[in-house]
Amino acid sequence: MLFNSYVFIFLFLPIALAGYYVFNHLKLYRISNIFLIGMSLWFYGYFNKYYLLIICGSILLNFLLVSGMGRLEKKQGIKKFLLVFGICANIAIIFYFKYYDFFVSNINVVFKSQIALKNIVLPLGISFFTFQQIGYLIDSFGGGKTAFDEYALFVTFFPQLIAGPIVSHSEMIPQFRDMSKRHFVPENFARGMYVFALGLFKKVIIADTFGKAVSYGFGSIETLSSLEALIVSFSYTFQLYFDFSGYCDMAGGIGGMFNIMLPWNFNSPYKATSITEFWSRWHMSLTRFLKTYIYIPLGGNRKGKFRTYLNIMIVYLASGIWHGANWTFILWGVLHGLFNCLNRLFNRFWERLGKVTQWAITFMLVNVLWILFRSEDIFTAKLFIEKLFSLSDFSISRELYECFNLFELTILEKIVPGLRYLANAVTGFNLWLFLFGAFFAVLNLRNSRELEFRPTLGRSIITVIFMVWSVVSFAGVSTFLYFNF
Repeated sequence: MLFNSYVFIFLFLPIALAGYYVFNHLKLYRISNIFLIGMSLWFYGYFNKYYLLIICGSILLNFLLVSGMGRLEKKQGIKKFLLVFGICANIAIIFYFKYYDFFVSNINVVFKSQIALKNIVLPLGISFFTFQQIGYLIDSFGGGKTAFDEYALFVTFFPQLIAGPIVSHSEMIPQFRDMSKRHFVPENFARGMYVFALGLFKKVIIADTFGKAVSYGFGSIETLSSLEALIVSFSYTFQLYFDFSGYCDMAGGIGGMFNIMLPWNFNSPYKATSITEFWSRWHMSLTRFLKTYIYIPLGGNRKGKFRTYLNIMIVYLASGIWHGANWTFILWGVLHGLFNCLNRLFNRFWERLGKVTQWAITFMLVNVLWILFRSEDIFTAKLFIEKLFSLSDFSISRELYECFNLFELTILEKIVPGLRYLANAVTGFNLWLFLFGAFFAVLNLRNSRELEFRPTLGRSIITVIFMVWSVVSFAGVSTFLYFNF
């Protein structure tokens, strides 16, 4: 189920909120947990009921493993075996669903074999809830006990189930147990609605509009001019930003409606002045997971420079592989790791550059690497980058301009005299409005977690406008980009 859908906003969410608070009001706390688990499973299995077999099987397997480890305090050898088995089993599940066909297709190419592909449909969010459970397995090795309904709710809690953040049990289960969070809090609900509306607007109005230009550009690379390639690359950079930022806002807003605080996952990453800083701001929960469960166990930066750089490369390779079964993702991760190492190696030189220069280099580097992230294969990325840097043509087609011609903006341009004049005087006014508006927003506006929220009439009006504008635009809605991972 999508956050940006009629069924979610007008049916699912009201039922989930009402049922949860009614059961808690009646002090049926375990029933409220079970109810929310059931709603979350409905949310997850809405598009494909067979997904439920995968997530329920995964939950049962990991809970049994943790329970088994809890009973083996005096048998450390068997306990370690269960931990290793659990980690391997979870990785095997991801490998089968996400990487089997990729692995077999490459085997076929190298050895000229003809092993049949299975064309496996990737279950939504499998990387997120599997990594979450791997973390739980490792953290539970030292002890601790969780009831099954608490554990199942920790894994399935629908605001973060499909695209994160990747949460730890230590930051979620205590909140589920906190009785002060079990009753309706108007202030939290109001903030949650406001943040949800912001996220919905980012996704439906901004990200999906940029997505039209991206689809057009990557669908006709051969005919793009250099300027069009630049605009399309910026469009994907902003589509990904507002899509993921919008999801994080919606997830956090829904969590707030349930009085649950989800960890920070997105902190204005395009303000970064280095690749290292970018990764401290982008998909923060994934960065935290990779640091905690891969980088630090490998030795981190405690075993000399060579090992530090090797560990960094391993982490970014893992990040690339995690994002998808394609050589484009692997190369994207390796290059991010390489530039991270170079950033550390030449840190003194980098620090002597001005902040504006640091930001410009970082942003353009991230922008070019996103081309790899978006391309279907290495050849497509190479062709796009060649178009971008050929500097052979600076024309812009009517088709690209029209990607930004929203019906709502057309109405506003007829009503507002100033907008009407600009729209007539500037060719492709809406395109430039979106591009420069996006640059201004990502560099100057505070993100939702930085807002000092107070319920006001102005914020109420903004919430209503953003909700209504977004809802009436659902006809052309698309899924979140991170659903693919």
